[in-house]
Amino acid sequence: MLLIDGLECSNYNREIFRELHDAKVSAVTITAAFWEDALETMDELGRWNDRARNNADLITIARTAEDIESAAAGGRTAVILGVQNSTPLNDRLRFVELFHRMGLRVMQLTYNNQNAVGGSCYEPEDSGLTRFGREVVHEMNRVGMLVDLSHVGNRTSLEAIHASESPVAITHANPASLVEHPRNKPDDVLKALADAGGVLGLATYNNIAGDYATSPQAWADMVARTVDLIGIDHVGIGTDLGQNSGDGDLDWMRRGRWTRDAQPGAALSNVPEQDWFRSPTHFEAITSALRDHGRFEEKDIDAILGGNWMRLYRGVFKP
Repeated sequence: MLLIDGLECSNYNREIFRELHDAKVSAVTITAAFWEDALETMDELGRWNDRARNNADLITIARTAEDIESAAAGGRTAVILGVQNSTPLNDRLRFVELFHRMGLRVMQLTYNNQNAVGGSCYEPEDSGLTRFGREVVHEMNRVGMLVDLSHVGNRTSLEAIHASESPVAITHANPASLVEHPRNKPDDVLKALADAGGVLGLATYNNIAGDYATSPQAWADMVARTVDLIGIDHVGIGTDLGQNSGDGDLDWMRRGRWTRDAQPGAALSNVPEQDWFRSPTHFEAITSALRDHGRFEEKDIDAILGGNWMRLYRGVFKP
């Protein structure tokens, strides 16, 4: 069995790498950029090369699905390099290929604002996928980079799913029909994602999981309801875990450089606290809850924990 977290936004250090190792996490997609431009993102990818070299006994950077399998066989966690915005492209189409050659394998089309590619989930009106955005999606298909639609507006998401020649992902969100939130996805987007062979990574983040974040058992029930909605082959895990992050990190995620005003991001009032998943070592609670739920066979649990992500990676990633 492979255990894969489709998206985290932690500030990594050796202690966290050790937690990933101890939890037998086979692969994790990290966040190398939110609002950063090309040069800033290149700098962060360079730091990831340093981290991989300095912690080679615990992690390795994965460029292919085979790299993930090889890392797991050797007892290491495969790090999949990802960004949560297309701002690293600096509006240059050819930078898609350049970043792919640097190891980038997952790119979210938009973060919390409209950009040159399309609309965000927080914009009052979603413009849809732009002409440039369509080119970016096709170029990501060509080089073998996974399209992520987690913070993307609903119209832009649908148009990206239909424009893409490869299956796409929503790496860290939940169904809006279960938890109403701008960051969560309506049924028509989720069904289009599944029809195109994509995968939804369900998040443990309390602001978008609502009452389903109150316990592992409640979260497993959200998994079951999502499987009923889009099918067992299209549900994975994308915790949106942010370890070792402080107020400065949250401020950057929510405000970047685009505003002086306070921004709540995904935060809502009166949302239950989530205290059962704070570390990769708590994946055991998810596995146990899925087994105890009664809805899933062992092969279903394997698919949710990592098998569905691996199928998607095999179909999208290219050397």
